[in-house]
Amino acid sequence: MTSTEKIYFYPLWLRIWHGLNAIGILTLIITGISMQSSVESSHIVGFSLIVTLHNIAGILVTFSYFVFFIGNLVTPNGKFYIVKPSGFWKRPIRQAYYYGWGMFHGMKAPYPLSAKRKFNPLQKYSYILVMYLAVPIIIITGIALLFPEIIIDQVYTFSGVFVTAVFHSAMGFFISIFLMIHLYIASIGKSPLENFKSIITGWHHV
Repeated sequence: MTSTEKIYFYPLWLRIWHGLNAIGILTLIITGISMQSSVESSHIVGFSLIVTLHNIAGILVTFSYFVFFIGNLVTPNGKFYIVKPSGFWKRPIRQAYYYGWGMFHGMKAPYPLSAKRKFNPLQKYSYILVMYLAVPIIIITGIALLFPEIIIDQVYTFSGVFVTAVFHSAMGFFISIFLMIHLYIASIGKSPLENFKSIITGWHHV
């Protein structure tokens, strides 16, 4: 494999999904923080408009998630999310060591990308947690908060709406932290913009 080889990692459907999802998630984070602050400024954006934008973004993310989920079922992209039992803990620890020390001291990446490996172990595990756990939870709780009549009235001694809102906010915070790390990791490469160009063109330079 040469240093100039290119791999078509991001087909058109995946790039469209990524764009829609990015717009939706960013809108949800911004409007969600605004709603949590409980501060309304009629001189900037009214609270009712913030809620409406949040709900529209939630619908967009829900739609884009089904595109992602179905796309991974019917296209080869799904194979990149399969986790092998062997070295389950060893691989991410090795990758974490590289991120924390190795890449600052000239160490070669332990799991370089190839046609068979789109993600390193830490990326794969984090993407699985976010896309197959956090996002479904935030979608389900978001729908429940949009239609509170379907929520269980009482969960032990707590209000069902309160518990649902806590789960929704917790997953939103988790996804926000993931997004910041995701953007930082994406900036690591031959140049800070290399990976961002890949998600636009579909081609990744190895």
